[in-house]
Amino acid sequence: MKTAVRATVVAAAGVLTLAACGGDDGGGGGGGGEIVVGSVNTLSGPATFPEASEAAKAVFDDINENGGINGHRINYRVVDDKGDPAAAAAAAREVVASDGAVALVGSASLIECQINADYYVQEEILSMPGIGVDPDCFQTPNIAPANTGPFHDMTMTLLYGSEELGLDDICVLLEIAGNTLPAYQDAIQRWTDITGKEPLYVDDSVPYGASDYTSYIVRAREAGCAALAINPIEPDSIGQLKAAEAQGWTDVTWLLLTSVYSENYANAVSETGEGVYVPAEFYPFTDADSPEVQEWRDLMLANDIELTSFSQGGFLAAKYFIEVVEGIDGEITRESVREALHTMDPIEDPMVGTPYYFGPGDTHHDNTAGFPVKLLSGTNEWELAADDWLHIPED
Repeated sequence: MKTAVRATVVAAAGVLTLAACGGDDGGGGGGGGEIVVGSVNTLSGPATFPEASEAAKAVFDDINENGGINGHRINYRVVDDKGDPAAAAAAAREVVASDGAVALVGSASLIECQINADYYVQEEILSMPGIGVDPDCFQTPNIAPANTGPFHDMTMTLLYGSEELGLDDICVLLEIAGNTLPAYQDAIQRWTDITGKEPLYVDDSVPYGASDYTSYIVRAREAGCAALAINPIEPDSIGQLKAAEAQGWTDVTWLLLTSVYSENYANAVSETGEGVYVPAEFYPFTDADSPEVQEWRDLMLANDIELTSFSQGGFLAAKYFIEVVEGIDGEITRESVREALHTMDPIEDPMVGTPYYFGPGDTHHDNTAGFPVKLLSGTNEWELAADDWLHIPED
């Protein structure tokens, strides 16, 4: 979510045919053995996502240093999908079939949920990504990410703009890759169902990685937009803000997603119109002195891991996994981990506004909270934009 060229690999992912591959019930912690845990991530290529698995590894290393889980060390196998559909399929088979993982934890990839969701069902293995991105991360039975996801993020940024900032004439610009358009349309419709309001203008043709966004900004301004709700990656958003600045459009409010919430982005943007607002998926990490992020922050700094929402997601996924697996009575196998996650109690953590719950459901999109942050014009620092979590109302 924090960097570049992704549309082509996602489109390719949609047409990949997955080969069936048999496996056993996973290598586990019986008889003092290691617990094998897998993770599929994009670690090389034009867009990389290293922090989630790095953070999960730091959590697992820490518990290993303190005796492991019920005396069993975690053997954490992190595999690179290279942003490539075939490599993503091969990576999952490596950790699931060859390594005998009992579960996948802390993954972060633009494509791997879409590529591997059916394979995980076939192999009866569960995945707890640190960061879920594509719709299959949230709409399939064997995957339950730690994060809110971009689609709830879109609903929340619209809710914050209309209900908290009191904005009218909100327009939506969408950067669409692969199979994400219906999910974003559903997110916008949910905002409409909650508020009775509709976007003034919607453009779902905004490209990833464009060299110039002037034409899209000019059309939105001519449509009378007072605010723009967009789902950009960082470089694209910087280009969009600069295009508005060049047009002298200084009274527009930007309602964006967690994908731009970083210190690098804040340093790259100066003039932001009426400000940039984001419903952060985890408690805002730029609020450095808050007790909510202290444990995570200390561990990341000790291991020289970048402070981002990605590392927050990987950290939490690993913590959730440990808490559930520590309660298993008997051998820790793929079957016992699956049973424990299906019957777990919800886990509360100060870094999230919604308790984590895997459970037996056919879909897993239960994290419906974000914490609003703002970046005001002329500043390079994020500030809290609310006193508490913003929740999407229940249906």
